[in-house]
Amino acid sequence: MSQMKPSSETLDESALKYHRVPRPGKLEIQPIKPLGTQRDLSLAYSPGVAAPCLEIAKDPTTALDYTARGNLVAVISNGTAVLGLGAIGALAGKPVMEGKAVLFKKFANIDVFDIEVEERDIERFCDVVAALEPTFGGINLEDIKGPDCFEIEDRLKARMKIPVFHDDQHGTAIIVGAAATNGLAIAGKKIEDVKIVCSGAGAAALACLNLLVSLGADRKNIWVCDIDGLVYEGRDAGMDRWKSVYAQPTDKRTLDEVIDGADMFLGLSVGGLLKPEMVARMADKPLVMALANPTPEIMPDVAREARPDAMICTGRSDFPNQVNNVLCFPYLFRGALDVGATAINEEMKRAAVRAIADLAKEEPSEVVAKAYGGETRTFGPDYLIPSPFDPRLILRIAPAVAKAAMDTGVAVRPIEDFDAYTDRLTRFVFKTGVLMKPLFAEAKSRRQRIVYAEGEDERVLRAAQIIQEEGLAEPILIGRPKVIESRAERYGLRLRPDTVEVINPEDDPRFRDYSDLYFSLVGRHGVTPDGARTTVRSNSTVIGALALKRGEADALICGLEGRFDDYLTHIQGIIGCAPGIDSFAALSILIGQTGTYFLVDTAVADDPSAEEIAEMTRLAARQVRRFGTTPKAALLSHSNFGSRDSASALKMRKAVEILWRTAPDLEVDGEMNGEDALSELVRGRSMPSGRLTGEANLLVFPNLDAANIAMTLLKEMTQSLHIGPLLLGAAQPAYIVSRSTTARGVVNMTAVASVEAASREAVAK
Repeated sequence: MSQMKPSSETLDESALKYHRVPRPGKLEIQPIKPLGTQRDLSLAYSPGVAAPCLEIAKDPTTALDYTARGNLVAVISNGTAVLGLGAIGALAGKPVMEGKAVLFKKFANIDVFDIEVEERDIERFCDVVAALEPTFGGINLEDIKGPDCFEIEDRLKARMKIPVFHDDQHGTAIIVGAAATNGLAIAGKKIEDVKIVCSGAGAAALACLNLLVSLGADRKNIWVCDIDGLVYEGRDAGMDRWKSVYAQPTDKRTLDEVIDGADMFLGLSVGGLLKPEMVARMADKPLVMALANPTPEIMPDVAREARPDAMICTGRSDFPNQVNNVLCFPYLFRGALDVGATAINEEMKRAAVRAIADLAKEEPSEVVAKAYGGETRTFGPDYLIPSPFDPRLILRIAPAVAKAAMDTGVAVRPIEDFDAYTDRLTRFVFKTGVLMKPLFAEAKSRRQRIVYAEGEDERVLRAAQIIQEEGLAEPILIGRPKVIESRAERYGLRLRPDTVEVINPEDDPRFRDYSDLYFSLVGRHGVTPDGARTTVRSNSTVIGALALKRGEADALICGLEGRFDDYLTHIQGIIGCAPGIDSFAALSILIGQTGTYFLVDTAVADDPSAEEIAEMTRLAARQVRRFGTTPKAALLSHSNFGSRDSASALKMRKAVEILWRTAPDLEVDGEMNGEDALSELVRGRSMPSGRLTGEANLLVFPNLDAANIAMTLLKEMTQSLHIGPLLLGAAQPAYIVSRSTTARGVVNMTAVASVEAASREAVAK
């Protein structure tokens, strides 16, 4: 699957700009505790900081309770083997170390200090690193030349009581181990029987071979070649104690001589070394791992032409089966740190191998499909290992590694509740976890029938399978069964039309009833009987709304493929407003680093009246409570507690007064500006006797322009996660999602819709 690549000049220029603009580098440090008052400063530093210092002096293990050490890793290099650039020095390697740091943070929420040490003497380098032990929970050695890296790692592991891990060695080895596990299983071979031929005898190659032996490979079946030819007994040139382990008693001297009948080729050497005729002489269903970068030992298309039955891995992202260390190292450290591991041992590495191999056999996620341009890959010769973009990696690897650390006695803080631990990791993967958890629990206990207007959409199909598996609801898909089946198969899903309820718009026995009901609702609004029949045949939102109206579903979700206003028109005409409600409104939820905020009205009313604002605030507060959150409403304006008397300020002032009368249990105040809404300290200066305490979480705007602009700007500027918009005021639960909604977003909306439907059902009973 080759892709167009930019020229090296363009890529270099882009990379330089990326690293320079808008601020140099890729990292920053931010405080995680408040520092806004003198008391905050006295707690963070002198004199308050003395208390945790004394506790740690009494019991060093409490450093994990009072400092960031338990989530802090050092990425350390001396710059002697930076990528493919060679010994360019510690300072020149700093961009790589910063890059490694951001991967740790992005994929596993681990904080990192990158440390570049300009020292090539092994003993002195080890002294520097070992002296840093009080600062860190783990050490990730990076880009250190071989064989120095072996000696350095061995010495540091012996001296330090925290994990020391050379990722260039063991990260690569773990991914290779997972690919080999699955590749050999597909070929029907046992690892103890296979012949392995390796090109390359550097740090990564030897670590891969060592782990393969740990997984069961027989040293007698391993043949290693390097720049000086075959590693054989009696050879002197270029030998060391780590390489000598694989010396074979033989008179053969070249790769070409030992490749015959090989079940696996492992290449960590130079491009173009493995020739097609060599691949042709390998055993049946050979596993070719050509990992040299940027040019592999043999290009996949060339290897496949020589041996159509070959399974091929490379280190490149533009071919299947990319062996990429990011599949492993963040999650390995996550599991090790979370149990306070004193080392990363062989059992922990094998646990990571098994977790990665098993994940490849699971159904692919939506995130993975997007990473490959919509193409869905399933377990097989072209999908031996998961995608680096798979969000489930942390959920599989970290617990497996943590458990292995506990089982082998290197965990000083064993995990007592693995379900709770996995749940915490899940909340990191899906930032909606904390907010959505109570809704998911309630939805599972009161399963509702949810009809999806865009039942043929990939996102709905993926969501429907998750919904079925988690017991979240009973999905009803509107779509053509043949299309649903073919797309589900294409996306690697088990979902089929016979495993889920389907409303076929081309052939449903209820069509006449739907058409008659639709005409009875809109016949006096310019719609003819023929027009009604045509609309019911062609508009899936109308079908879904009619199914909801007829009681054949408990809630409707639509909006993935069109304009919000068009969907709203159909819901207004068929479902209508709830009794006592005069108009619709929309609530959006933003989940960011600083908290969760509910914004209203972001999609419906252009310029609502004071009465309408009061009504939508009450409806929004009811929805906020469904999330297990106590609403604290701020009615926003450019005016701050009467400072201006513009029309919009007077409107918001009147709306507050209405709410004080009609919703006495709601904590609400206004009109106020945004700064006062989000800071009790600032608000206290303006209105010390106000009715709002703490920080507002329900933000109510004077008109649609203000609400929508604020929501979209905040979403982009803070990279917040958006849920919604949630339609408020409908007679039955009907939600219009945005076109950018993901499959996970559909699942989240399903939980919201299910809980609302169940709540209404309970009230009705």
